[in-house]
Amino acid sequence: MKRESIYNSLNKSKPGVLALFDPDRIQIDNIKKLTEFVCEQGIAGILAGSSLLVSPHFDKFVATVKKSTDKPVILFPGGSHQVSAHADAIFFLSLLSGRNSEFLIGEQVKAVFLIKEYDLEVISVGYILVESGNYTAVEYMSNTKPIPRSKPEIAVAHALAGEYFGMKYIYLEAGSGADKPVPENMIKKIKKAISIPLIVGGGIRTEKHAQRIIEAGADFIVLGSIIEKSKEQFKKIMRSIGGPG
Repeated sequence: MKRESIYNSLNKSKPGVLALFDPDRIQIDNIKKLTEFVCEQGIAGILAGSSLLVSPHFDKFVATVKKSTDKPVILFPGGSHQVSAHADAIFFLSLLSGRNSEFLIGEQVKAVFLIKEYDLEVISVGYILVESGNYTAVEYMSNTKPIPRSKPEIAVAHALAGEYFGMKYIYLEAGSGADKPVPENMIKKIKKAISIPLIVGGGIRTEKHAQRIIEAGADFIVLGSIIEKSKEQFKKIMRSIGGPG
């Protein structure tokens, strides 16, 4: 019997939470314990990746996460060097909001043969960077400007373009450590315009943020920094959106 796709299994968890593990911030010795913790709270899956990737142990990092959970482990790459055979799938990201061809198509072309060799499930994602109130690592590394918070119509146009390209998700990203999360008004307008699932990440630190973003139309929220900074706050957020916490 053919195994259910990661994409289909994820969509059964909507609305849900994806935990983002950054190999540059999480020590390998802490992975097993942290993975078990987030899974106990009811996450839908784990994303692994970094905007920069200083760590030389990316493959070992992903393998350790995978050994510690039966939840989907999905690559969330900042570049073509962040591909591992130990993951279940890869978010095949294209930075639609930018005009830097390296992150629209260049890095993707460099990665395709490894992805095929490793037989990773490919989940195409239209990645849209949104102004967050501070200068984020994603903005610096991609050399692109985010969409202004006050211009939701521009974000809607990019999201629709992603859907028309055949992408399976739209991902609105404020950036790791963002001062402000993606505006609710922008989320609502995009959700109304598209028919594919919507992921929102960056700057989500409180139950209030999480609830409002889900209510605005996000199918998934991504939590990363808050897991590392405050496990108790992460548990509160999970409880607020229906996880066991």
